[in-house]
Amino acid sequence: MTSVLKPDWLRVKAPQRERIGAVADLLLDLKLNTVCQEASCPNIGECFAGGTATFLIMGPGCTRACPYCDIDFDKSVRALDPTEPVRLGEAVSRLRLKHVVITSVNRDDLKDGGASQFVACIEQVKQRSPFTTIELLIPDLCGNWEALATVMDAAPHVLNHNIETVPRLYRRARPQGNYERSLELLKRVRDGWPRSYSKSGLMVGLGENDEEVIGVLRDLRAHRVDIVTIGQYLSPGPRHLPVHRFVTPEQFDGYRRIGEEELGCLQVVSSPLTRSSYHAGEVQRLMISHPR
Repeated sequence: MTSVLKPDWLRVKAPQRERIGAVADLLLDLKLNTVCQEASCPNIGECFAGGTATFLIMGPGCTRACPYCDIDFDKSVRALDPTEPVRLGEAVSRLRLKHVVITSVNRDDLKDGGASQFVACIEQVKQRSPFTTIELLIPDLCGNWEALATVMDAAPHVLNHNIETVPRLYRRARPQGNYERSLELLKRVRDGWPRSYSKSGLMVGLGENDEEVIGVLRDLRAHRVDIVTIGQYLSPGPRHLPVHRFVTPEQFDGYRRIGEEELGCLQVVSSPLTRSSYHAGEVQRLMISHPR
């Protein structure tokens, strides 16, 4: 497919070194990865300048090779780094974060998918920064519900698992994923740990249509997902899936209105530059207005 010209509303100024340097230097010092850097996020300048970051653990290599993603593929069996949770907790403390997002690559080589490492990170954050709210963005754990329970019993404030795209495109975009399995994970979170807020996100522009996006919103709400993020897919390079369409800001606002006003989601963050962790700290206001 020929390239589609990027519209003006997606043009972002390149991040300046002085705006992101302090956070980047700290991450380098503590030998930590962020999804902001590994996934070439367009909001890195804004988020780093605001002193926030989404930490990427157990990486940087991922055992899945989703053709939309810019994270390196590595299917080798690798031991977990026991110092990583300590270093992450130190970073949260030194950055004085009010809200932290912890995500990971897929680690299908591990029996528990990395659940134990998530728990260790939660424990370190709570120990070093007890007033920081914690959001996890986890993979599907290959449907290992015991591993999910291990993660949820550590009591993250928000549990995010991205649905990513519409069911019709799963075979092409998420060949090792399963739409129904992801929905079941989100349902189990709400059923088993009702005090936690559930969250999911999807990209648009991969070849879906608006009716399919609304269908995913309906499925997520049927599984009582609280928070949804919707953003424009931007192809990382020629080896990745191409962009099929650029969704207008007005269409994004339409998704938000349907999700919040018609379906009853607590929050739908929907805009061209929205990413799963973009403005994640705003969830604190939601927790105040909808306490559990």
